[in-house]
Amino acid sequence: MKIACILYPKFTSADLINPITVWQFVPGVEFEFIAAEKGPIDTDTGLSFNASHTYAEASPNPDVVFVPGGGKPTFDALSDEALLETIARLSQNANWVSSVCTGSLLLGAAGLLQGYKAACHWYPREWLSKFGASPSDDRVVIDRNRATGGGVTAGMDFALSMAAQWGGDGAGRLIELIVEYAPEPPFKTGRPELADAATLAAAREAMAAEFSESVVERAAQRIAALA
Repeated sequence: MKIACILYPKFTSADLINPITVWQFVPGVEFEFIAAEKGPIDTDTGLSFNASHTYAEASPNPDVVFVPGGGKPTFDALSDEALLETIARLSQNANWVSSVCTGSLLLGAAGLLQGYKAACHWYPREWLSKFGASPSDDRVVIDRNRATGGGVTAGMDFALSMAAQWGGDGAGRLIELIVEYAPEPPFKTGRPELADAATLAAAREAMAAEFSESVVERAAQRIAALA
């Protein structure tokens, strides 16, 4: 099980940490951490991941391609031609093409979600339609060989769901217990429909500074031009 994890500057660290924390228990798993250059890649928290492979060095036929998301840095990455071309190339022969949070926007910008249902962070979710995808508010969406998770914390649910796809429900149950995944959110405002009006308004204001619809539109125009 070779999993190609695509890294780019300032992505959300939890989007990668949560899935690989689960997937480390998958028998025979092997991670490739792929970036434009080898070496440390800074994340949104200041933590760094070490890229083990350049784009050119990545194994051409990974079992899984995985793309984490983030805020403004992910939107900046929507215009990174080399990154998008690498995601598209590695996904051609992958058994699974996947993402968490706004990583699905990068899959869309790489031309990989046309005609697929997909999840995303709640704020820019509807913009997936600009790439020909059908946005879903489900926490985890599996449509044929496309698997996408919603917001940051959905990475655990997503990864456990994928472990079950690969090894059966028993494998998913076992890993869920090993990592003691039993969330009890203290405020229960983790989705827009659960939040009070003031909290939702504050969140929208904060997200507006990070997420740009015009950037998504330009990325969608690129895909249309290539079609």
